Amino acid sequence: MRCERCGLILEENQVNNYQGKVLCEDCCFDIMNPPKACDPLAISSTLSIRKQLGQTGTEGLSDLQKQIYNIVMERGRVSQEELTAIFKLTPQELERQFVILRHCELLRLAKEGVTIYLTKY
Repeated sequence: MRCERCGLILEENQVNNYQGKVLCEDCCFDIMNPPKACDPLAISSTLSIRKQLGQTGTEGLSDLQKQIYNIVMERGRVSQEELTAIFKLTPQELERQFVILRHCELLRLAKEGVTIYLTKY
């Protein structure tokens, strides 16, 4: 079976049925609890925890998050489509990574016409 949202091949014990759709665990979680980039409480909590841990910049981020951040810092802005292609991510996975970077106040989104870019904060 395949996840109807991301196309991941699923074993029988990995199938989640949600509203008549076959989904993987990540997609089911995202639909039921979508990531929210503009969540003031999450941003405040993240910044407070990072401060307590003495983390600045990319400290505490995953390697993927650091790579996304570095590309945006080098180029100034990068479209979501470019990043999904560079890192071979689904749009949902890129969104999950971006939300963390947004909560750390490292990156933000900017829209030009119909294109959405990740940019410096």
